[in-house]
Amino acid sequence: MIKFASIAIRHWKPMLGLNLVVLAIAAYATTAVPKVWTAKSTLILPNKANDLNADLGTLGQLRGGDAVVVSPQLNTLKILSSIMTSNDSLKLVRDRDPEKSLYTLGEYKDLFDVKPQLETTIINVEVKGSSQEVANQRANIFVETFQRRLNDLRKDDAGRRGQFIDKELEEARQNLDQTQSSLAQFREATNLVDSPNQTQQLVTAINTLNNSQMQTSAQAQASAVKVQVLSERLRLTPEQAIRSLSLGENQDYQSVRKKLSEVETLLVETRSRFLDQHPQTQILLFQQKQLRDQLAGYVAQATANNVSVNTSIGNNSGELLRQLILTESDAKAQYQQANQLRSQAVRLSQDLRALPTKQARLTELQRQYDTANGVYNGLIAKLQESKINAFSTYPSVQMLDQPRAAAKPSTSGQQIVILGAILASIFSSLALALLLDGRNPLLKPRDIQAVEIPVLGRVPRLKHPIADVKLEATTEFQRLASAVSMLQLQNRRLIISSASLSEGKTTVTTGLAIALSTLGFKVLVVDGDFGRAELSRSLGYAPQGMLDDTLMPSQIRPGLDLLSIMPERGKVAEFIARGRFEQCLSVAQASGDYDYVLIDSAPISLTSETILMAAIIPKVLFVVWPGTSRNSFNDSIEQLAQSKAEVVGLVVNRVEAQSASYAYKHSGV
Repeated sequence: MIKFASIAIRHWKPMLGLNLVVLAIAAYATTAVPKVWTAKSTLILPNKANDLNADLGTLGQLRGGDAVVVSPQLNTLKILSSIMTSNDSLKLVRDRDPEKSLYTLGEYKDLFDVKPQLETTIINVEVKGSSQEVANQRANIFVETFQRRLNDLRKDDAGRRGQFIDKELEEARQNLDQTQSSLAQFREATNLVDSPNQTQQLVTAINTLNNSQMQTSAQAQASAVKVQVLSERLRLTPEQAIRSLSLGENQDYQSVRKKLSEVETLLVETRSRFLDQHPQTQILLFQQKQLRDQLAGYVAQATANNVSVNTSIGNNSGELLRQLILTESDAKAQYQQANQLRSQAVRLSQDLRALPTKQARLTELQRQYDTANGVYNGLIAKLQESKINAFSTYPSVQMLDQPRAAAKPSTSGQQIVILGAILASIFSSLALALLLDGRNPLLKPRDIQAVEIPVLGRVPRLKHPIADVKLEATTEFQRLASAVSMLQLQNRRLIISSASLSEGKTTVTTGLAIALSTLGFKVLVVDGDFGRAELSRSLGYAPQGMLDDTLMPSQIRPGLDLLSIMPERGKVAEFIARGRFEQCLSVAQASGDYDYVLIDSAPISLTSETILMAAIIPKVLFVVWPGTSRNSFNDSIEQLAQSKAEVVGLVVNRVEAQSASYAYKHSGV
């Protein structure tokens, strides 16, 4: 805050001009702002619910009864308020407005204020107008247009909702048909109906097949033994017997043998499932008997026609041949039956192990079907709900209070203009001050430290300037005088200067001179600020014109003299550059035998006189005030360095006093 005050003091003129402009604009605006009337109305949203109930199967029940939801996240009132103030709605209102030619759509929108009340179903509406009649008329048009707009939105939403639900319903129906078809196909392919019963049936069938396989294997072994006995007696193998009877080339005989083997295998499988009295079993038994009779007939015929049959074994050799051939056929058929029964038992065992997986798949398909059925029923219920409740998305809004504007204007706008002017003045002043300070920032203590020049003294802010040279010097100036007395000065001369005006160089010059004189030194102060002559005026002397080069000093007090010079106007630089200033100093020093010559020079950043003096008097005591321009300070230090002048020290002016001064009490002896 103190920093901004310092900045404002530096730039008070442009800030004052800016605030005068803001004040003039605000004064004009207060007279130009028209009066405004406000018509107020209240709308209410009835709290209604539907009575829809629907069974969704495994998905549960769909029940109505949901009331209007009022929450910060999803508030029906906010949706309705947005519809009221939408561009489409306000365009319709403006088309019927009596002053529609006076406003753009953006300006027209500012005339309406819609405020939903929190945790209620009430909407407050405020409409502005240039008169009471216009405000009431505009508010009525606004509410009527909103009601018509709601009806249009309901119709459009109903059509879109119906199209959406019809599309979703068709997809749900197709999904239901697909899941139902998949379930039916899986049941048909696996014959799964009742898992426990089917498991028991499979176990029974496997046991039956295993028993039949063992019996058939035993019969096949018995037939093989009989074939072996007959072969030994006839001294013929079954193949030799068949060839001897020419049955190996008989296609009918081979076909009957193959058919008989297939029928007997199928008969064993059928007997594992049905009794012998079952029609299917009876048919297979009948086919077996016929095929065996045909086979026996072929063998009997071949035996009767074959004259090469060995008769040495007896008259019954033909019968033995028939038995050998038939028994060998039975043995082969029985072995094939046993293998097929074993394969069937293995396959049923695999089906038994896969039964849980199939049952799980059946359960999943059933679940999918139930879900699809529930979704389908739910969409049907939603379709009915959309037909019944046409106001589900855009509920009906009723007018609780008719639009009414007060007889007096609600506001003239002057308060807003005044408040805006105050804020504009504050922020614009702040922005201008920061802008100007950014272009020429204030000097800060760290900037003084950055130049690496010793600080010889710190002078506090003085309540009154030093005008009475008879007073004793303050403690700060005494310290400064002590520091200066230890400097090695060329010709005992010291320039006291600053970067810009009002930094206190004249005050420092006077205070330092008084302090040095109190230390017993004889001091000559020279008014080297030829344009302003501030030192001479502060000490009560008027500058003397230059008649010759023998201008003599004036005594201010014992040990302190003043040399006030006034060169010819416009020839100050020539006066210094041609050595006449140096000549005046030399003459004055020779006449007074001064210990110190202090020259109060002009500000370095404003004139070239001080730089010219620095070429003659290279020792400079630089006075700086932290509240001045940083750029001027840096530029002045740089100019002195370029002119080969030496800044022997800095005097920081207008610092806060650190402690109270020490007062001496004098008493008589």
